[in-house]
Amino acid sequence: MALVVDNKRKKDDMDDDGDDSNLENAVVVKKARSDQIIVSDQVQRTSTLLSPNMLLSGHKAEVYSVKFSPDGKHLASGSFDKEIFLWNVQGECENYNVMKGHTGAVIELHWTDAGRQIVSCSTDKTVQLWDSITGIRIKKMREHTAYVNSCCPARRGDPRLVSGSDDSTARIWDSRVRGSIAVLGHNKIPVTSVVFGEPIEGSSSPDQIITGALDNDIRVWDLRRNEVLFTMKGHTDTITGMKISPDGSYLLTNAMDNTVRIWDLRPFAPPQRCVKIFSGVQHNFEKNLLKCAWAPDGSKIAAGSADRFVYVWDTTSRRILYKLPGHTGSVNEVDFHPDEPIIASCSSDRTIFLGEISA
Repeated sequence: MALVVDNKRKKDDMDDDGDDSNLENAVVVKKARSDQIIVSDQVQRTSTLLSPNMLLSGHKAEVYSVKFSPDGKHLASGSFDKEIFLWNVQGECENYNVMKGHTGAVIELHWTDAGRQIVSCSTDKTVQLWDSITGIRIKKMREHTAYVNSCCPARRGDPRLVSGSDDSTARIWDSRVRGSIAVLGHNKIPVTSVVFGEPIEGSSSPDQIITGALDNDIRVWDLRRNEVLFTMKGHTDTITGMKISPDGSYLLTNAMDNTVRIWDLRPFAPPQRCVKIFSGVQHNFEKNLLKCAWAPDGSKIAAGSADRFVYVWDTTSRRILYKLPGHTGSVNEVDFHPDEPIIASCSSDRTIFLGEISA
C-alpha cells in the first residue's frame, strides 16, 4: 500500500502566536492504491518515520487511547470498537495484530515497563492483561461494578497495577494473584483517572497511588495504610487524565475546566502544590476523558483537546510550541516516542496520527 503526501494547509492552522513556521512541514499522509510512494524532498526530517506524518486507520469507531511501546518500535491503540490494535512504528506502520476480548469500549491502555504485556480497561467493567507478543489475554480482572475509566501499571518491573471506576473505587491488583489486593473508597465519587506514584524514600516499590475524581480533587494515597496522605485542589471541573513526570517529582493533569496543570509531588513541598497552569485545550459536550503526556526528557508536555488539535507546550516557559492540525474529531490522547521527536495522537475520528516535531 502506498503513501501520498498532501501538502494543503489552512491559514488558521498556525501556532498560537500567529507564526506558521511550525506547521510549514505539517503534511498529511493519505493511503492510496498506487504502488508509488510520494514524499516531499523539501521537508527537513527529524525522525525515522517513512513520512513526516503518518495516518493510521483501521479502527471502526472512536479511538480513546494510544501508547508507544517502551522500545518505541510498536504502538498500541484502544477503541470504542472493543478492540486493541498493535502497529509497527517504522515502515508503512502496518497493523500486525488485533486483540479481542473486551465486550465494551477500551477506555485506556498501557504497556508494562518491559513491553511484554499490555494492561487495558473498559466499559465492560473489567481490567485485562495481555501478552503483547502473542496477543493472547493473560488475565481478566472483574471486581468493579461499573465502567472502568482508567488503569496504570506500576513502574520498574513491579507486578501491581491500579484501576479506577465509576463505582467510586480504585482497586490495586497483583498480576500474580487472584482478585484485587486493596480497595481505595471515594465516598460515592466516581474515579476518572489513576496513576502509580514513585517509590517513597527507603522503599524499593511505589507505595503511593494518585487518583483523580468527579469532585475535581487529586488524592495521593499511602498504600501502606490505605489512607489519603494529602489532597491537591485547584481544578474546577472533572479531572480527565494524569501522568507522572519522567523523574517522578511532578504530576501532569488535564481537566474539564480547560486547563492542564503541573503539581509538585516532592516531600515537604508547599501546601499549594500547583506550580504551573497551561491553557489552550478545550473540552466539550462529549465529555471524553482527554489525556496528557510528558516528553521523555520532561522539557515538553502535550494534551488532547476537543477542538481537534494536539497541543504541545514548553514546560519551562508555558509557551505553546505546536498546535497540530489533522484530526477531524476530538483528540482523546497523545503520547511521546521514547527516543525520537515523534508524537502519536488518537481521535474520535477513528484515526491515529504519528507526526515528527523538531528535535
